[in-house]
Amino acid sequence: MTFFPSRLRRVAGAVLALGALGLSAAAPAQPLPERTLRLGHGIAEDHPLGQGAKRFAERVDKATGGRTKVKVYPATQLGSETQMLSALRGGVQEMLITSSAPVATLSKPFLLFDLPFLLDNEREADALLDGPVGQRLLDGLDDKSLVGLCYWENGFRHVTNSRRAVTKADDLSGLKLRVMQNPVYIDSFKALGANAVPMPFTELYSAMETRAIDAQENPVAIIAASKFYEVQKHVTLTKHAYAPYVVLVSRAFWDKLQPTERDGLRGACREARDFQRTLIRQQTVQQLDMLRKSGMTVSELAPGEADKLRARVKPVVERYVQEIGTSLVADAQRAVVAARTQP
Repeated sequence: MTFFPSRLRRVAGAVLALGALGLSAAAPAQPLPERTLRLGHGIAEDHPLGQGAKRFAERVDKATGGRTKVKVYPATQLGSETQMLSALRGGVQEMLITSSAPVATLSKPFLLFDLPFLLDNEREADALLDGPVGQRLLDGLDDKSLVGLCYWENGFRHVTNSRRAVTKADDLSGLKLRVMQNPVYIDSFKALGANAVPMPFTELYSAMETRAIDAQENPVAIIAASKFYEVQKHVTLTKHAYAPYVVLVSRAFWDKLQPTERDGLRGACREARDFQRTLIRQQTVQQLDMLRKSGMTVSELAPGEADKLRARVKPVVERYVQEIGTSLVADAQRAVVAARTQP
């Protein structure tokens, strides 16, 4: 008769012991270690990208209780975008904000953002980048020793040149035009009649100043921040491409982080993204006015002329769809149409 109560007491004691172990395992994690990570980018500090990077650093500091510090290195202080991308993959540098073109050299699907005339406005861009298609591309970087956090605004790209106002499709013919070291841009501008010259961004201003290059293409914010108005006379709002910035983390560094730190970086990326996008869109209008006051002529293509450009690059688009992936491009186009038809 005494066996069962005794056994019950032993079982109860074991349960209490296990419960104590469970409570111990669920105890708060160890304090976050102190870290300093280097964040590099290729644009001037006063550009909205630079200001967004500063906001990102502030948000990371807040999210980690000051345990993680972000030191920002603007204007290619840590090397070109390509060099910094290599440093991330090798675990030498922790973070990078880069245009999507260098990423496409590692992951072909990122060529999606280089397809000419894919997007018409910022609402379509946000829907594509922040939706399933954009996330699928970021997820595809896992086997490249990179972690993609989110996308920031680079903006619609436009053509500037020192020779003539470009108001018709044929006006691009013969211009020696610098493009990124990216096959879609090279082939697109060749199809448009320009002499496409791939060149690192760091060499561009000098090449335009010496007239080795007639023209280039970039978003308004970069044109203004880089003072291209000093060496270029004309800007045409072609909106021929929308290429975002990609916020990247070294996989080697990411693997050392606790879940709380990872959540802090992701949340800070999104908060800084919203701030940076708003800022760059507000400033674009002001910067166009500044470019006019600095002596540049600002032109737009008539709808019929823009349609001519689209027709000329159509074979280029069809060729690269095969490399990017037909299903991915189709999903992207559906996302754009859905955003375009929203009330």
